Amino acid sequence: VTPSLVSSPPSLSPTCRHALLSATRLYVPDASMRSALIVSTARTGLAKSFRGGFNNTHGIVLAGHAIKHAVAKAGVDPAMVEDVFMGCGMPEGETGMNVARNSLLWAGLPVTTSGTTVNRFCSSGLQAIAFAAHSIIVDQVPCAIGGGVDSITLVQPKAFNPKAGVVEKSLFKHPVYKALWMPMIDTADLVATKYGISRERQDAYALMSQQRTFAAQQAGKYNDEIVPLETEMAVTNKETKEVTYQKYTVVKDECNRGDTTIESLQKLKVLNGEKDPNATVTAGNASQLSDGASACLLMEEKEVERLGLTPLGRFEGFAVGGCSPEEMGIGPSIAVPRLLKRHNLTVNDIDLWEINEAFAVVSLFNMDFLKIDPEKVNVNG
Repeated sequence: VTPSLVSSPPSLSPTCRHALLSATRLYVPDASMRSALIVSTARTGLAKSFRGGFNNTHGIVLAGHAIKHAVAKAGVDPAMVEDVFMGCGMPEGETGMNVARNSLLWAGLPVTTSGTTVNRFCSSGLQAIAFAAHSIIVDQVPCAIGGGVDSITLVQPKAFNPKAGVVEKSLFKHPVYKALWMPMIDTADLVATKYGISRERQDAYALMSQQRTFAAQQAGKYNDEIVPLETEMAVTNKETKEVTYQKYTVVKDECNRGDTTIESLQKLKVLNGEKDPNATVTAGNASQLSDGASACLLMEEKEVERLGLTPLGRFEGFAVGGCSPEEMGIGPSIAVPRLLKRHNLTVNDIDLWEINEAFAVVSLFNMDFLKIDPEKVNVNG
């Protein structure tokens, strides 16, 4: 798991998802060293996998759309962007062939702009932003883009086929490392059982997340991030199975349910109930599969000043931490203390937290372990 520390003006809400920490600090230019500033961000809405608006949209289009509009929002010459880093949890198929490079060309950036694709699974996009920042700070790159893209719809059915060579035999026989191929739902159930996080707590957290997301949407808090994308959606007739195609525009996140109630969550079946009597994860306290992309444009501080741009925040630091694969959801409890220690900070110094909500149990465990005030975590869902 890879948390990142970013400082930003207090009036701005965090826009980068997954394990993102945002600390409010006074923005004071420092001429003694290079600094990476986040200038703009753009993303697609999140569409439901398989039956949502992006179920027929190539990964290059998703990522290219985000890159194109991140550059446009920054108002800079596309030729200034020296490198593009795109995270991808499944960098194969329609998100393969170095999707970062292909996407930037689709977006209209010149052939002189390089691109590389990064895989750290759930934190791939955050890792890409860190790489972009590091290239600016260490390698004197003036401007770079970091972001992420995934098309669960088009790639996952092909990528997770054991017969296609995904499984390596010796690791798969290892008593611990075989969990590298364990379904994420199984790891979430294991964490919930091992650390005593009940179904009731998970459902309550899921309800709060749904309510916060809906409230943020109603207040327009995502409007500045999301750039509508017109595409062609595949529609399958339930009776005849005939597939037709229709024009469709994804204008918002479509995966949340604003009318969720605690009663509706409690009625849902446990997904692993037949094979695990202790299972507690349901479709309601787990995140929905979705397709989409996002991109952040970063620039060196002096370039930002020279162009008279207003930054969204400063990249402050980054840390990673590994754990046993069968309980992958506890990763932030290892990475976050490492990051804070290196910056002489404590949990209480952080004003806003973003922790991966792949499962309610992930957020709950890490908030419990790190002793984080829930009112500061994922405030917009």
